[in-house]
Amino acid sequence: MPTSSAITLAAIGGLMLNAFVWGVSWWPFRHFNGLGLNPLWATAAMYAVSTLIIVAARPSALRALWRHPPLWGILIASGATNAAFNWGVTEGDVVRVVLLFYLMPVWATLLARWLLNEKLTRLVGLRLTLALAGAMVVLWPQGGGLPLPQHPADWLGVIGGMFFALNNVLLRKYAHTPPEARGLAMFAGGVIVAGGVAALLTASGAVAPMPAPAPGWLMGVVLMALAFLAANLGLQYGAERLPSTLTAVVMTVEIVFASGSAVLLGVERLSAQALWGGCLILLAILLAAWPARKQAEADTVLEVSGGNRRWP
Repeated sequence: MPTSSAITLAAIGGLMLNAFVWGVSWWPFRHFNGLGLNPLWATAAMYAVSTLIIVAARPSALRALWRHPPLWGILIASGATNAAFNWGVTEGDVVRVVLLFYLMPVWATLLARWLLNEKLTRLVGLRLTLALAGAMVVLWPQGGGLPLPQHPADWLGVIGGMFFALNNVLLRKYAHTPPEARGLAMFAGGVIVAGGVAALLTASGAVAPMPAPAPGWLMGVVLMALAFLAANLGLQYGAERLPSTLTAVVMTVEIVFASGSAVLLGVERLSAQALWGGCLILLAILLAAWPARKQAEADTVLEVSGGNRRWP
């Protein structure tokens, strides 16, 4: 039987997998966009594949989702997260959109206090301050002024972060519900929200209609669907086993994956600002992981001594 420490490390690993997939996802979405497949339609198609896989593997997931209406909030939050983020990194500056997305710890802390009654400690405040300070350093305009959204893609980053925070908090709140129902809610949300927004924008002429299936992007969509399936299962596993504030900070490593991949592929250049900001964010992640391990060890002692084990 795995120890609490092993479960904690596995949960952090699941979050890291999710961060990696999301961090490098901007490249295939831009590739699809170049082939005429809008990121909203691409998101809907990918999550349709994942949804079909889940329903085929666990037919009971549909009934479980229908019997737990609160999970519909996860459906909406997850769908809005994917639609906003994928569209934002396709149309805007990758690092800037990702960093605005990771104002998310602010929303996660407030939502966890409201929905989960989690305490706001000094250490939580320090971790969030470091993470947000790193984001502000990277985003600060060269000519001075506040780092406010300047492009529609920036706003998509902010909106995506807000819904991602809500998604994580709801996963914690409803961790007692069937896991297959939670997983289905997350993937079906990508189909319903992204597909619905794409259909509305297509009808208004703002977005090109979904092109006919073509070898140039069809296999890529299937592969990305499998990658997002693994990533979202990792998120679900980690988010339901770790405090929302810890989840929020660990997931900021996506900034490193996004900026690093953009630099390596020659799309963007890494500035001193980004390096200093990234260091602050990594420090926040390290501070978050250490107390979590200590808490896991304390929980193990409680379990052995006959106390009530509380995770986390």
